[in-house]
Amino acid sequence: MAQAKMTDRPVALITGGGTGIGAAIARVLAARYKVVICGRRAAPIDAIAEEIGGLAIVADLGDVGAAANLVPDVIARCGRLDALVLNAGVILPAAVSLMPLADWQAQIAINLTAPFIVAQSALPHLVARKGSIVAIASAAARGTGQGLAAYSASKAGLVLLTQTIAFENARHGLRANIISPGWVRTEMGDAEMQSLCGSIEAGYRQVTQNVPQRRAGFPDEIAKVVEFLLSDAAGYINGAVIPVDGGGTIVDVGMLEFDIE
Repeated sequence: MAQAKMTDRPVALITGGGTGIGAAIARVLAARYKVVICGRRAAPIDAIAEEIGGLAIVADLGDVGAAANLVPDVIARCGRLDALVLNAGVILPAAVSLMPLADWQAQIAINLTAPFIVAQSALPHLVARKGSIVAIASAAARGTGQGLAAYSASKAGLVLLTQTIAFENARHGLRANIISPGWVRTEMGDAEMQSLCGSIEAGYRQVTQNVPQRRAGFPDEIAKVVEFLLSDAAGYINGAVIPVDGGGTIVDVGMLEFDIE
């Protein structure tokens, strides 16, 4: 395939960009970037791409070949890559004693191996542009809960993978940072709340009862932090893990009984 003429606008690639946090990131970044959205399902990424004047690429990043071909496809179509947002993820909760090996492997493949493959492929292009990476991890990367073994392990691995990329490539002008969201009101989050409590609103109230702001976040609140981390305003932020969780990180649950309010 002949290489496309390089676009005048910087190019940002977002994995998992069709819904939820990924779609919000695509909308926010569209003001500055030519946005390329990758996802497994054509309909949602096509809709977002049409809305923002971006480009949609259908790819199942759980497949090693698809992950390896993603960045070359972006370069062939756009001629450059300036920013990479590693957002695609999956959660298949089950206790360690009951988790099928296939579910473990699927979460590791999509949440950790695919970011490694995509980032590795993107690095020469990002270094050439002195670009930036933002990985979307999770509060589950620093703590866990029932059924989260594979999800927590994969997101913790994503944090250290991204920090290693930051360390190895800072001298070349590339930055890589991590956002760790708490509960965010997305399609996936809504489904989890419905499953947990039989009611979306009751579910969010339950899971955020110990969050100082007493609510879940919104996708735009994550997207705006991504925008900041990719910008020159964050030029000396590298390898950082930014919690966007309403203050959940600061809470010592064991001390809540001493709340004097």
